[in-house]
Amino acid sequence: AAMSRKGVKLLVDSLTRSSRHFNKSEVECLVRLFDTLVAKASSHFAGTGFDRTVFRDTLHSAFGMTDDVVLDRVFSTFDKDNNGCITVVEWVEGLGVLLRGTLEEKMKYCFDIYDLNGDGYISREEMFQMLKHSLLIQPADEEPDEGVKDLVEIALKKMDYDHDGKLSFADFEKAVRDENLLLEAFGPCLPDIK
Repeated sequence: AAMSRKGVKLLVDSLTRSSRHFNKSEVECLVRLFDTLVAKASSHFAGTGFDRTVFRDTLHSAFGMTDDVVLDRVFSTFDKDNNGCITVVEWVEGLGVLLRGTLEEKMKYCFDIYDLNGDGYISREEMFQMLKHSLLIQPADEEPDEGVKDLVEIALKKMDYDHDGKLSFADFEKAVRDENLLLEAFGPCLPDIK
């Protein structure tokens, strides 16, 4: 169900107005890419969007993002209405933060990725899960889990300002403002530089 020329133009105009990150020609490119992905998806969303698999392949090939756990979380942050389908609006808005987001937006985005159960905190267990997946464990490491646990404790010591054993967004934000490199402390969830 491809859109008419006029439909596309109206969509691009509307997305350009609502986007804080992209100009009109960039939005046009993103909408074209979206259409290509929808065509590739051959999913039951019939023209309205594409599913997790296509999303994962795209982020993998475009941005070098390879971690399945992270990609699943990125999908969830894009899929605002949580229906398993990325619509064109979700696509443009999500990429806006991913590619052009302010530090503020990126902090919120990374925090949401790491907060696996969505309770507003990154717990020890969530840090452990994320780090376990994103670290390259050497076969020679006797107790890889122990190394990950040590890292979790180091992260808490550095970032848990109110000492409640978990990271609130306030903790995370303060830590990242002090040291920007901590933005992706628990796994790579932003595109690589190129």
